[in-house]
Amino acid sequence: MLLKAIGSIGDVSSFGIRALRASIRPPFEVGQIIRQMYEFGSRSLVLIAAAGFAVGAVMSMHTRASLERFGAEAMIPAGLGIALIKETGPLVTALLFSGRVGAGIGAQLGAMRVSEQIDALETLAIDSFKYLVVTRVLACIAVMPLLVTAANFAGIFGGYLSETVISGMSFRLYWERAFSLIGFSDYIPATMKTSVFGFIIGTTSAYLGYNTTGGTAGVGQAATRSVVFSSILVILSNVVIVKAIFFIFPTGS
Repeated sequence: MLLKAIGSIGDVSSFGIRALRASIRPPFEVGQIIRQMYEFGSRSLVLIAAAGFAVGAVMSMHTRASLERFGAEAMIPAGLGIALIKETGPLVTALLFSGRVGAGIGAQLGAMRVSEQIDALETLAIDSFKYLVVTRVLACIAVMPLLVTAANFAGIFGGYLSETVISGMSFRLYWERAFSLIGFSDYIPATMKTSVFGFIIGTTSAYLGYNTTGGTAGVGQAATRSVVFSSILVILSNVVIVKAIFFIFPTGS
């Protein structure tokens, strides 16, 4: 079982390296990449922003319940901002993106494989790997930082609404305190690491969809496995990336 899991990770890694190599060789499917970015971003934005808003509001209430014991209510905006931007926002966004987009990629490519549409593209002298896989992987890499930024601001706004209802804190004061302890060494690494998450989600989902077998049942399995495997790999990789960020940006840790 362990050897099989390691072998699967190796296959996905080779698939991702192949996609990165193909991405720097012409022709560059710029139009297709932009179309996929719009598809992934526009259809995920509402879900991710709503989730970020809810997470921010709930975290604000829980943080208040804890800090009130020490008379440190003034630190609620700053604590919420740091928690969202450095860890909660990127991880929640990646997991939602895996469920929303990862499943879609796995199902789309799986359906194209079992219906022989991919084979049809090859007969027309179209590089199906570059046109279908590389464009989706690059779109995932590019759109993730944008989505996590939207989730972070939605979460901070949710925290503001929760806080202003309870304590009546002004909008200006809340936002000044929320960003008072956040620097570029906090924001940039945490946001850019979501591009790695996007690469993992796009590569894993595309691999499972592109290599689907077993007819329509295989399509459903590809969609389900895309979500499960992408989520697991995102969580595991997050541990490594956070440790690397602490090493590279010690002042930001």
